[in-house]
Amino acid sequence: MRIEPVFLFDLDGTLVDSVYQHVIAWKETLDAEGIDLSVWRIHRKIGMSGGLFTNQLLRETGLDISEERVERLRRGHAAAYQRHASNVRPLPGARELLTWLTDNGIPWAIATSGRMETAAVNLEALGVDPDRTPVVTRDQVHFAKPDPDLFVAAAERLGKPCETAMVIGDSIWDMLAATRCRALGVGLLSGGYGPDELRQAGAIRVYEDPADLLRHIDEVGGRR
Repeated sequence: MRIEPVFLFDLDGTLVDSVYQHVIAWKETLDAEGIDLSVWRIHRKIGMSGGLFTNQLLRETGLDISEERVERLRRGHAAAYQRHASNVRPLPGARELLTWLTDNGIPWAIATSGRMETAAVNLEALGVDPDRTPVVTRDQVHFAKPDPDLFVAAAERLGKPCETAMVIGDSIWDMLAATRCRALGVGLLSGGYGPDELRQAGAIRVYEDPADLLRHIDEVGGRR
């Protein structure tokens, strides 16, 4: 009996071109708090949970950051990201890929480490209605990536075990989370990570962007 796959998508850098807006938003927020962190270091953390981001921030800066300050940083980032929202666009082929999956009866869902306050901007740009499409955000799970909770919850929303899923993401955090829930990770280069990094983190295939994935969809179990 053939097992039909389900597709679980990360959002930032996977379906929408928003990674650098997040980087800029974090940079503005950290600068406002007097925390000096290089842009490239911020980029390496996009896609992980806020808690892990804070832990790495502590290691790299040696600062003692209170819970109050962590919450202030989170709110500051969300506000700064909203200011850059008009520049967020779907990545090439993203809408077409989701339409193809829908038209061919292949279930899909979105699982993002972002909270709905920032994810809503991306979903609107993508043309996805969270009231009609399974969308799992950081607000809805105990831990975010690289923990597998987001993808496990997304698979449950589709009524499928995570072991049948293809996890599509642009970061090593997506691939690590996919491995931990025994799904197959498929990496995209559209978030700024290199192919070797994605493969070392567990990606079984790597493509340039959603358009490239759609051209090769049969390689990861997509069938008409």
